Amino acid sequence: MEFEELREVVENIELVDGHAHNIVSLDSSFPFIQSFSEATGPALSYAPYSLSFKRNLKNIAELYGCDSSLQAVEEYRRAAGLQSICSICFEAANISAVLIDDGLKLDKKHGLDWHKSLVPFVGRILRIERLAEEILDQASPDGSIWTLDVFIETFLKQLRSAANKIVGLKSIAAYRSGLEINPHVTKKDAEEGLAEDLRSGKPVRITNKSLIDYIFISSLEVAQFLDLPLQIHTGFGDKDLDLRLSNPLHLRAILEDKRFSKCRFVLLHASYPFSKEASYLAYVYPQVYLDFGLAIPKLSVQGMISSIKELLELAPTKKVMFSTDAYASPETYFLGAKRAREVVFSVLRDTCIDEDLSVGEAIEVAKDIFALNAAQFYKINLGVKDFASKDDMHQIYLKKSDAFESDVSLIRVIWVDASGQHRCRVVPVKRFNDIVTKYGVGLTFACMGMTSAVDGPADGTNLSGTGEIRLMPDLSTRWRIPWQKQEEMIMADMHLKPGEPWEYCPREALRKVSRLLKEEFNLVLNAGFEIEFYLLKSVLREGKEEWVPIDFTPYCSTAAYDAVSPVFQEVLADLHSLNISVEQ
Repeated sequence: MEFEELREVVENIELVDGHAHNIVSLDSSFPFIQSFSEATGPALSYAPYSLSFKRNLKNIAELYGCDSSLQAVEEYRRAAGLQSICSICFEAANISAVLIDDGLKLDKKHGLDWHKSLVPFVGRILRIERLAEEILDQASPDGSIWTLDVFIETFLKQLRSAANKIVGLKSIAAYRSGLEINPHVTKKDAEEGLAEDLRSGKPVRITNKSLIDYIFISSLEVAQFLDLPLQIHTGFGDKDLDLRLSNPLHLRAILEDKRFSKCRFVLLHASYPFSKEASYLAYVYPQVYLDFGLAIPKLSVQGMISSIKELLELAPTKKVMFSTDAYASPETYFLGAKRAREVVFSVLRDTCIDEDLSVGEAIEVAKDIFALNAAQFYKINLGVKDFASKDDMHQIYLKKSDAFESDVSLIRVIWVDASGQHRCRVVPVKRFNDIVTKYGVGLTFACMGMTSAVDGPADGTNLSGTGEIRLMPDLSTRWRIPWQKQEEMIMADMHLKPGEPWEYCPREALRKVSRLLKEEFNLVLNAGFEIEFYLLKSVLREGKEEWVPIDFTPYCSTAAYDAVSPVFQEVLADLHSLNISVEQ
């Protein structure tokens, strides 16, 4: 069986790196040897005797054309300089997009903008525990001791305000208290946990399980509302982690909670050594996806092959994604990419030999794992040219577009007022992307005091034309308008300023009520809608136009439906284009 076409695709495809970390300066205190191992302290001295260390060091030496020793590689790095070795490593890695969790503390790490010189697209992953600690390291807004209510309000405000600058969230709960998250953690327990962690002094390190669980659940609510995925550290890591508590099976209570059924979870690091368990979860839960960075390249060759094979035993190939989990050095990006290509080719070749896949199917799986799955999952605008044949091959490439669709010219920013009316401001698409996503659109206070009949505030509302709010678009609600193809629409929240909700915002009021019902009464509010309307037709009577019912047939008449079926076909298509399912 010939596998050259599969090999060519795997070796040349441009990668979407779904999880990585910042690169540091060459004069950072971070030891280069730690790029090869999760070990720290005295245990790090044994790293050179691991199989992965020997192999990875040899690969880097070959890339640089120097002797295969740690000393020779480090000397080359110092002599060449950071920009030079970055250029060499990223050219060899062939990465077109990277998503960076910048919450890892590293000495002299470079910011996200610095990395944009290395790849066409850089996205940010926000680590929720790090954000929480940064908030608690500061003084509370009123200068008093932090309370849970004030902290969570501040945390959620910053989370929402960052939404349009990130591609996802991440939790390292596994490192702190384990993955057995309690979805019903009480406010009282979380308040006590906050007080306990604050007593340990600054810089704050959150370790109390109840507080961690409360932050996790609060973040899930925001993630679901904003349609942001949540990456979760699972499986192995450094010695801060209790491996027994990082088995992803501990997440079952969260995955079974109907409140979070639409949240999207990514289990990082192949969940090694729990790869089979991760595969099972992705198999039975539609919201669970897998990422195999860190397991590749940190394991031996047979260990990496075994882990990827275990992931694919049950998990749909559409739910498995590549990442490097690179950190500190550009060499980790190179090694993650190089080893992933080799291992995935080996695994897919075996699936063809075993007749699980044809070569053509294996090629499609390779495209999915290395680029397309992540591009779709993280909503990266990915332009794709198919692999036509072995002789006519086009690389996958990425581009950050100014608009979702090049032919869209205007976007309607929509709010619903107190009288139930849909109203909108309309913005050119370029201004929307450049300005409105960050700063919103101005709107006078009076707009929430209008009745359905009068374009002015009703008496007694105390809302006048003096003063202004900001309409902040909810990016998860952005859709092409089916009946006006050159326009899009998006729902908006009302903020006094970006990140600070207005007390009269209907959407924020609903969130508060929903949260109160859950916290105080353990109730979840669901809403259903019965849409009823009349179909009329225009007729001329004595030269005058009148609108009359489209037919006078009996209730539920099939003959009546035949007459209006084309209307419903159009309605159905439009609803489907908005991702609205129709039951009846």
